[in-house]
Amino acid sequence: RPSSWLHNHGLYNLIITSHALIMIFFMVMPVMMGGFGNWLVPLMLMVPDMHFPRLNNMSFWFVPNALILLAFSGFVEGGVGAGWTIYPPLTSIEFLGDPSMDLAIFALHLGGISSIADSLNFCSTAINMRQSQRWVHKIPMLPMSLAITALLLIIAMPVLAGALTMLLLDRNFATSFFDPVGGGDPI
Repeated sequence: RPSSWLHNHGLYNLIITSHALIMIFFMVMPVMMGGFGNWLVPLMLMVPDMHFPRLNNMSFWFVPNALILLAFSGFVEGGVGAGWTIYPPLTSIEFLGDPSMDLAIFALHLGGISSIADSLNFCSTAINMRQSQRWVHKIPMLPMSLAITALLLIIAMPVLAGALTMLLLDRNFATSFFDPVGGGDPI
């Protein structure tokens, strides 16, 4: 049986949830987009730096703070054991009554702010800092693909932040966005 060596199913859920959230939101997105993108895009576009270096710096420093907040959420009472999808019935106050889920939601908000700032910087750099003789279709593939991915993140991240905010409101302020008893939809 899975998790039989742990003798605690909550700990198994905590490990799986923490691993997934850290890998997706704090390894893949910041390292692939932020790390390699910030290194390779200026090289490929032959520019000295990204278009907004201070926004780039802010985006960078939000990631470790969000990661620390997410790590602390694992040590608060029962920890976050709701799965990486943060499915609404499993994140409700009845299932996870401790503040660990709130800390994880705040950490994901900070990670989302970092991704939006990085995405704005990528789009701006790919469009505004190319060499004047280069047309858009002559820009190398990686900067254009990162700019398109960044555009998709700019569109998607506020929607995800809104859903996380609704979860936070359901947990702490007795709203019923995801509660079927109050007229909400858990799916």
